[in-house]
Amino acid sequence: MTSLTHVPVGSLPPERFAEVLAGSDGEAFLQAATRAYGALQGRVVWNVNSTATGGGVAEMLRSLLAYARGGGVDARWVAIGGEPEFFRLTKRLHNQLHGVPGDGGPLGDSERAVYARVLEAAAAELVPLVAPGDIVMVHDPQPAGLAGPLVEAGAHVVWRCHIGLDRPNDVMRRAWDFLRPAVEPAHAYVFSRESFVWEGLDKDRVEVIAPSIDAFSAKNQELSDQAVTAILGVAGIIADGDRIHATFTREDGTPGRVDRPAELFQDGPVPEGAPIVTQVSRWDRLKDPIGVITGFADHVDPALGAHLVYAGPAVAAVADDPEGAEVLQEAREAWENLPGPARSRVHLVCLPMEDGEENAAMVNALQRRSDVVVQKSLAEGFGLTVAEAMWKSRPVVASRIGGIQDQIDDGISGVLLDDPNDLPAYGEAVGGLLEDEAAARMGAAAKERVRRQFLGPRHLTQYVELFDRLTAG
Repeated sequence: MTSLTHVPVGSLPPERFAEVLAGSDGEAFLQAATRAYGALQGRVVWNVNSTATGGGVAEMLRSLLAYARGGGVDARWVAIGGEPEFFRLTKRLHNQLHGVPGDGGPLGDSERAVYARVLEAAAAELVPLVAPGDIVMVHDPQPAGLAGPLVEAGAHVVWRCHIGLDRPNDVMRRAWDFLRPAVEPAHAYVFSRESFVWEGLDKDRVEVIAPSIDAFSAKNQELSDQAVTAILGVAGIIADGDRIHATFTREDGTPGRVDRPAELFQDGPVPEGAPIVTQVSRWDRLKDPIGVITGFADHVDPALGAHLVYAGPAVAAVADDPEGAEVLQEAREAWENLPGPARSRVHLVCLPMEDGEENAAMVNALQRRSDVVVQKSLAEGFGLTVAEAMWKSRPVVASRIGGIQDQIDDGISGVLLDDPNDLPAYGEAVGGLLEDEAAARMGAAAKERVRRQFLGPRHLTQYVELFDRLTAG
């Protein structure tokens, strides 16, 4: 049984957001930061999840906690460990909370025993570190069973659910029933959108807080065209690029450089000047890599000369996703089975994860080099890759599901697909944007929408307001 991992958290000045916020918004955020500094003195704000790398939750925590620390808050992060059987179970819960059966495995007494065994061990390590009056944010299904022991220890406990489904079904309700006893003791339940709120929870404890991106992270910071070309050249996605220019700025302000190549499944690099269509996702069936690949090959006109890049993390680096290697293999087989001309226009990319900021810089460069970004998920809690691409002024084609539809104003800041399984419609939308001169205007509108609604200051301010209410009594 793996013990808790204490994840290092940096420190970033909240004042830097003045660069990207309008005057009144910036002032309101700094006032909230000052209020948090005073109200949280002597308290630790703990965050607990199941992995320090891979996925949007880990990325958000790394950014938000650094700004909290920069504002004087003692924010800490721990990741729970677990046995393979535990992570197979929590992957099943993840799938079912998205309304799909996954492997169809049961959620009975033996599964409860596995879940309880891992969380009891984690509680035995964490509870002695938490003082009465501390605030603990417990993220997603994996550590949800810590809520009860932490409440008993006198902490203010928030369970944060980052996943959900707009219209619950029986599969989803089975997962709710399994997890509800673990979740109910928490003092507050935070969901990404109103439609994700579970049935049967105390409505007075429910908060809706949408996720956000960090405009200054390695994944979202401005990059020169020269740096974009060099980074993609080092990765092996394109043929050109001088490694000496494959640079970015790290979270702590020091210079960084991309040195590691990606693992590539391709007939050759993307030709110079070719239009690029990109989806960046974990290797997860709910992200529909097979549909993205075959829909592009079958329904985007080859005469447009576009190439598809489907990029995900190196699968061995994502500890809490045991299905990643299987899904990558399925994607490889789909790619290998394409006719030769179509296969040459499709590139599967596994980005190295040894250095999280190097990985983020690669994603940044790839999105900035792309003409169209896709997020054709079958189910999605929020889909931060959409906001990331929009921040780079890229038009996005995405499924009208979950939090994606909160980000994209259809036809203005992107294109929403009513049915993600409609591959001809997906191909038509992608091809239309590749040919449409209005795509640039759509990209500009997308960036402005993110500036107004999906940057860290709004997110942090809502948490400050929630913590004020929890600690007022």
